[in-house]
Amino acid sequence: MDMIAALDRKLAELDEQSLTRHRRVLETACAPRVVVGGRPMLAFCSNDYLGLAAHPRVVEALREGAALYGAGSGASHLISGHTQAHQLLEDRLAEFVGVHLVAPRALSFCTGYMANLAILTTLGQDGDAEIFSESLNHASLIDGARLARASVKVYPHADLTALGALLANSNATSKLVVTDSVFSMDGDLAPLPQLLALCEQHNAWLVIDDAHGFGTLGAHGRGALEHFNLRSPNLVYMGTLGKAAGVGGAFVAAHASVIETMIQRGRPYIYTTAAPPALAHALLASIDIIGSDEGASRRAHLQSLVAQLGHELKLKRWQRMESDTAIQPIIIGSNEEALRIGAGLYGMGLWVPAIRPPTVPAGTARLRVTLSAAHTHEEVAQLAAAINELEQLR
Repeated sequence: MDMIAALDRKLAELDEQSLTRHRRVLETACAPRVVVGGRPMLAFCSNDYLGLAAHPRVVEALREGAALYGAGSGASHLISGHTQAHQLLEDRLAEFVGVHLVAPRALSFCTGYMANLAILTTLGQDGDAEIFSESLNHASLIDGARLARASVKVYPHADLTALGALLANSNATSKLVVTDSVFSMDGDLAPLPQLLALCEQHNAWLVIDDAHGFGTLGAHGRGALEHFNLRSPNLVYMGTLGKAAGVGGAFVAAHASVIETMIQRGRPYIYTTAAPPALAHALLASIDIIGSDEGASRRAHLQSLVAQLGHELKLKRWQRMESDTAIQPIIIGSNEEALRIGAGLYGMGLWVPAIRPPTVPAGTARLRVTLSAAHTHEEVAQLAAAINELEQLR
């Protein structure tokens, strides 16, 4: 009972700091219009950026995949869980993003978290490796760096001068520069062309977590690599498949030797059951849509919604962070006010999450608005008007 009491004291401390997190129960498919706890809501909180989670073609492909392959894979990829669906998906992904890589190959994972752990613990497991990590990286990259045997140095956000000095002073034989492409809480983009130039100069890998860029950036939705027109053998690219692709899972694309090394030595890949093959089958439909004219139209509509929100928000006390992506953060400041505003929006039928430390720095609690191509201009106008109204209330 003493151990339980200790946990309860820590939970009470979180509550006193307005840091307690709560789950809401979604009763309908992922979409802008949802039902939560029996109540209709307009949601601005999912990462379904292209509106593919409930797309009829993707849903039908999932049904078809279950009929073809059953409900589960039954084993890890290296035992008997690697099905034709997984292989077709990996081949398709290597083709899709491989125009920006040298000798490309792709490897699928159950989640982006596992993919990042696999990259860093595989490439950073040698005793003389060194990891250079962006200060605003996602938790999965931070944890992957901690689990690797490499030395870890953190460079300030987008600070190329600081990173260049760290690389120049490194004697490691294996160097990894690790960064998000689109920063999930700020919505800004990493300076990837300059980062790649530094990596090529100092013979380092550039590991890019493109969780929020894959599908939304680039003329064909190939992500940050296409957006910046990058191509290099130094690139190790991670994309997630549960955000813009609308289903679930993730993949790593890189030179074939990198991928083969991850298959042979990547513990998060070797020692886990493969994802259900039906998901891989559904993702083939998602990738086709992303790269099609329909995908381009959805990306264009999404960008028009981003521009609309920026134009219609008339903030005086709060601050909308500069972002051209689907992630539109609004800095409130205190945890208490962010929670109050989030609750106020919820009372108006608008579901927008309040993000607090440790996810973001202390004093920068915010609303994290995420837009989807499935939203309408009328819905975004409704959100902007509600936020403007609440800001005027003290």
